[in-house]
Amino acid sequence: MESRSVQSSSRLDVVKWLVVFLLVTVGVVGNQYFAAESLLYRVIALVVLAAIAAFIAVQTSRGGRFAALLKEARVEIRKVVWPTRPELIQTTAIVIVFVLVVALMLWIMDSLISLLVAGFIG
Repeated sequence: MESRSVQSSSRLDVVKWLVVFLLVTVGVVGNQYFAAESLLYRVIALVVLAAIAAFIAVQTSRGGRFAALLKEARVEIRKVVWPTRPELIQTTAIVIVFVLVVALMLWIMDSLISLLVAGFIG
């Protein structure tokens, strides 16, 4: 019994994804076909088609899982503690100084190796 419902829902999901693909194709082709029309009208039409396609895609099992992932990601982003401005400036300064020191060390090593190779080659 359960395998039949899974199989029928997967077939329905395929139909839904085909409809989504068709809507995206209509949007792309329609945007090219109506290139002479106002940009505002074309953008409105594309936004409406994208919203309809997204709504249909979320109705599938894979789309529902993706929507749940986006919701969980939003919750996690709210938990992030962002640095204050002084912390950001201090950390940026440390990174810049470190990069400059490493670049200077690499330049010195490169110069020494070049002198050694030039001494051997003549």
